[in-house]
Amino acid sequence: MVLGPFGGMSSVRLAAAVSDAGGLGSFGLYGYPADRIRETAALLAAATDRPFALNLWLPLDGSDTLRVSADEFDAHAEALRPYFDDLDLPLPAMPERYLPTFDEQIEAALDARPAVLSFVFGVPPAHVVDRAHELGIVVVGAATTVDEAVALETGGVDAVVASGMEAGGHRPSFLRAAEESLVGTFALVPQVADAVRVPVVAAGGIADGRGLAAALTLGAHAAQVGSAFLATEESAAVPAYRDALRNRAGRTVLTRALSGRLARGIPTRITDVAEPAPFPVQNWLTGQFRPTAAERGVTDLMSLWAGQSSPLARGDHAADLLREMVRTAASLLP
Repeated sequence: MVLGPFGGMSSVRLAAAVSDAGGLGSFGLYGYPADRIRETAALLAAATDRPFALNLWLPLDGSDTLRVSADEFDAHAEALRPYFDDLDLPLPAMPERYLPTFDEQIEAALDARPAVLSFVFGVPPAHVVDRAHELGIVVVGAATTVDEAVALETGGVDAVVASGMEAGGHRPSFLRAAEESLVGTFALVPQVADAVRVPVVAAGGIADGRGLAAALTLGAHAAQVGSAFLATEESAAVPAYRDALRNRAGRTVLTRALSGRLARGIPTRITDVAEPAPFPVQNWLTGQFRPTAAERGVTDLMSLWAGQSSPLARGDHAADLLREMVRTAASLLP
C-alpha cells in the first residue's frame, strides 16, 4: 500500500503512520524550496525508521519559467476579487516567482536519500534517474495512459503509478492534454501491466479492501490510496475538509479553476471559474486565500480535492485503515 503524495496537504505524521503500519508513506514537496525539503526529510527520518517516499512535480509546459505581465497578473487577480473580499483579504501583489525551480528542489531531494523518489507530470531527466540509482533510490513515475507508462519505463523508472481518472487531485498527464487522457483505473491498470515490465501501482478509485483486491487481480503489484488517508486524523486536512470527504464527495468534478491544471475535487464556488490564469499563476493566486478559508472552515473557498471513491473511506486512523484494507483484500483474493 502506497500513500498518495498530496501537494500541499501532506503531513509528516500521516506519512510516518503509513510507513510504520507496513505501507509506503509519501510526502508531496510541491512548492517547497530546498531548505524546507531538507527540513521535511529530516522530520520524516526522525518520525519513522521505515522507508518513505518524496514526491516532486516536474516542470510541464514551461511552468518553471512562465511569466505574465503586471497587467495580466492584475487582471487575473481582479477576477478572483470576490473570494478575497469574502475573507476580508486584500488582493496580493505580483510575486518575484511563483515556485522554486525543479533544479533546486531535486538537489535537496536527492541529498535527503529517501527510499523512493516519485515524480508527476513527466519523465524525470536521465541524469536525475541515474543519480538516484547511484544513491540507491527507487524512482517512480505517474502515468494516465499506456503511452505515458511506456515512456516512463523507457526513461528508466523502477515502477509506474497507473493513475485513473477517478483519482482525486491533479491529473498528472504529460504526453497529451489531461482532458484527452481520462482513462478509468480498471481499464488503465491491466493495459499498463501488459505494456511494461516494471511493477505497476494502481491509483484512483481505491478506498477500501475491495478496490485493493480488484487492483491486484488486474495486474497491479500495489495500490496507491489518497482520499481515504486524507480523511484520517493524521492528515493535514482540517476537520471541515475531512467531513467533506466523508459526506460531500458523492459528486466530484474535474476543474482547472483552482490551479490552472485539471484536478478532481468536490464542487465549490471556485470550481466554476470560467477562465482561470495559467498554472502556476492561478494556483499561487488562490493559494493566497485558501489557507485562510481552511483556518476558518469556509469549505466553499477551499480546494477540496477528492477521488470518486471518497465516500467509501471508513478509518479514523491511518494504521487502522491500512490494516483493514489489507485484511479485506486478503479475504477476497485466492
